[in-house]
Amino acid sequence: MNIVKMMIPKSMTVYIHEDCSVRQGLEVISRHSYTAIPVLDENDRYIGAVAEGDFLRFLMAERTGELRDMEKCRIRDIIREDFCPAISIDADADTVIDAILEQNFVPVVDSRNALCGIVTRRRLIAYFSGREIPL
Repeated sequence: MNIVKMMIPKSMTVYIHEDCSVRQGLEVISRHSYTAIPVLDENDRYIGAVAEGDFLRFLMAERTGELRDMEKCRIRDIIREDFCPAISIDADADTVIDAILEQNFVPVVDSRNALCGIVTRRRLIAYFSGREIPL
């Protein structure tokens, strides 16, 4: 199995950097209507994912909806690093399937832990059924 054939490449993946503000992250996740997005460090290495629930927990803890308060906090402050673990670009089929059973998308990283792209459940099912889904 070739992960690259089913992967959505990084250039077509929505992600955010850890030094962005919570407000910026909330705007990105809202604009694209995703429930979670990958988070990268300044060297584009994958460090985890941030989900709608992470933003909600932040808002509940801060007890505010003020945009200026969301500018003060960074994505790195709300990310759960154990959420949405990545797999290697060299992973076998069983590893990909096991990961996708646990999460909606699976980040794919290279040997430097740089994000290469993501595999979604939809793309994995299409790959195994022989259907082609345009990027």
